[in-house]
Amino acid sequence: MQDKIAGLNLKFREVPAEEMLKWFVANFKGTTSFSTSLGSEDQVITHMLAMIPEPVKVFTLDTGRLFQETYDLLDITQKKYDLRIDVYFPDHPRVEEMVRTKGINLFYDSIENRRLCCHIRKIEPLKRALEGMDVWITGMRKGQSVTRSRASLIEWDSDYKVIKVNPLIDWTHDMVWQYIQEHKIPVNELHAKGYPSIGCLPCTRAIRPGEDVRSGRWWWELPEFKECGLHNKH
Repeated sequence: MQDKIAGLNLKFREVPAEEMLKWFVANFKGTTSFSTSLGSEDQVITHMLAMIPEPVKVFTLDTGRLFQETYDLLDITQKKYDLRIDVYFPDHPRVEEMVRTKGINLFYDSIENRRLCCHIRKIEPLKRALEGMDVWITGMRKGQSVTRSRASLIEWDSDYKVIKVNPLIDWTHDMVWQYIQEHKIPVNELHAKGYPSIGCLPCTRAIRPGEDVRSGRWWWELPEFKECGLHNKH
């Protein structure tokens, strides 16, 4: 598999993101999926996929703790692109047990508690969403955080047994926003209020000028721990 991944990285290293997405959708028909958190990078990819005639599975994870602005954007995006975005929820008995034993705001108490919350609300639904899929498209960029700096354009994700495609991995923040403006792509209203990276409401805050773009996520933790586990091994 590693030889195949190396060959794909060589094949697409200078290919535009749009063309790379077309290739994967065409060559992995019915088994290509895209997970969107409705952030700026994901909105770019959603726009690109909406321009491809072949269907692709697009889904998002609703943790139950999202901002209202995120729900509003989900509705706007589906209507604009006439696109179905499947919503995956956590297993409610698991959430109820976690809250009963650890408290409603357990994530502030320890890294272990925060990771447990992310696991139940995100990782477990993601595993269900990726069942039967061969390709997982993400909106990761190297410049987002230290935990993503070693990510590649195309990877083999041994946890989920899928080819992980990161078409914007080498894009800069400015490239993302230039594309958004050129194509009039809808974005979360919170971006204009100092929220470059948006996750769950209690775990996301606005950042100050000059701070890292993901410094508003789990701001009480050290940078090397700031992942929910979806892209944990970087």
